[in-house]
Amino acid sequence: MIDSFIAAAEAAADVAAAIVRPFFRAGLEAVQKSDTSPVTIADRSAELAMRGLLSQRFPAHTVSGEEFGAENPGQRYRWVLDPIDGTRAFITGRPQFGTLVALLEDEVPIVGVIDQPVTGERWIGAKGRPTKFIGQFGRAGCRPCPDLAAAELSCTSPDIYGDDLPRWQTLTRAVRRTSFGGDCYAYGLLALGQIDVIAEASMQVWDWAALVPVIEGAGGSITDWNGAPLRPDSDGRVLALGDPSLLAQVRAALSA
Repeated sequence: MIDSFIAAAEAAADVAAAIVRPFFRAGLEAVQKSDTSPVTIADRSAELAMRGLLSQRFPAHTVSGEEFGAENPGQRYRWVLDPIDGTRAFITGRPQFGTLVALLEDEVPIVGVIDQPVTGERWIGAKGRPTKFIGQFGRAGCRPCPDLAAAELSCTSPDIYGDDLPRWQTLTRAVRRTSFGGDCYAYGLLALGQIDVIAEASMQVWDWAALVPVIEGAGGSITDWNGAPLRPDSDGRVLALGDPSLLAQVRAALSA
């Protein structure tokens, strides 16, 4: 059964990519949503296409997404979609964005796909299986980094932290180097052993659900800031580690 779920997730990513690619660097206009995040016709069209495909293949499943809410809610299996994770990057012509497709069983992610439709890179994760990477550069697998002082830290933007910004700043002083930008693409890089730590806040289930099987299947961990498993009702703080042994050091820095 898991193979049919993976095939469907990849098919959904394929239809989204076919819609998104022609809009890239095409002078697309964005509309600001009520939460101040931007959305485009590419986001909405891609999500509708993915919804249609998944609803046809699995009519008994819930399908939910960032742009259009939940269809057939309350089912054991729930697809969670983010057609363009990183819309700010997309509308400014930067390829650090991606399409996210996740399947949750009893609200636990069991399948996840990160797809970059412009570069053709794709990460495929499934619970209990090693992550598969499709791309010209790199191979799936997080790298050992037992010392936080040697770690590469990343986040999309310091604007996401709100009252947690001082905690984040303490963490930046404990690592080797900090980089910004990337959205889901940064998590893909962590699964390739290029980044060691990502700590973010204000994340919704569609932002992180697909990342969980990908990162865990590459040997890393992804939890909340306390090290607890992510759930749809989590507080929005997400911590991804390429080397799970870093957890105590990162928690100590975030608590300082």
